[in-house]
Amino acid sequence: MKRNGMSWLILVAMIVLILGIFFGLPYLMRQLMQDTTEAAIAPLTEANAQIKTEVAQFLHPTPTILPDPVTIIHEVRSLAKLECIQYSVEKVITAEIAQGQFDFLFGDKLLFVAHGVVIAGVDLGKMTTQNMWLEDGALYVNLPETEVFVATLDNENSYVYERDTGILRKSDTNLETQARQVAEQKILEAALADGILDQANINAEAYLERLFRSLGYKEVIFIHSAE
Repeated sequence: MKRNGMSWLILVAMIVLILGIFFGLPYLMRQLMQDTTEAAIAPLTEANAQIKTEVAQFLHPTPTILPDPVTIIHEVRSLAKLECIQYSVEKVITAEIAQGQFDFLFGDKLLFVAHGVVIAGVDLGKMTTQNMWLEDGALYVNLPETEVFVATLDNENSYVYERDTGILRKSDTNLETQARQVAEQKILEAALADGILDQANINAEAYLERLFRSLGYKEVIFIHSAE
């Protein structure tokens, strides 16, 4: 009986082993083929990615900026400019090369959003001892005329919003440059029209009056050459 029991156990074990091999072998084969395929394709995928990167770099190369190692300083000046006010101005400029009814073929047009900075104040370097005097205990100050020190574009915030170029025309490389030049001039004009020089004069007088009073002058009177 024991021998028959052992025989049955051996037979069951062999059947389980055969079934395991029968049903598990296809899975092992599929897994082996998948691993082999992935290993074979991996170098091709990597090479394809490398080729795409090289093509992208060829079509859209990164510019190389090489400053000349020689720097020439033309002039050095001492400055005593009192900056009294700053305007931040936004201006929209339309620049175009119009071709009438053939604009869609040969025209070129862009919309440029310009952000600029205008700074005004008084150049105290223009003052001499004749610009200040005491009279009846009051300090008289003849300030130089206010002027614009800086009127420039903020290149980080200025940009071309839209550009429309005819299908038979190449974009004019100078069009944006011309738009920037006009924008800079218009920003300056807008600040002047808004009274930046008058406000700079008011601010300069307020600042200098506080300074002179802190030095002991009880009364400070500002005058102008035109008065």
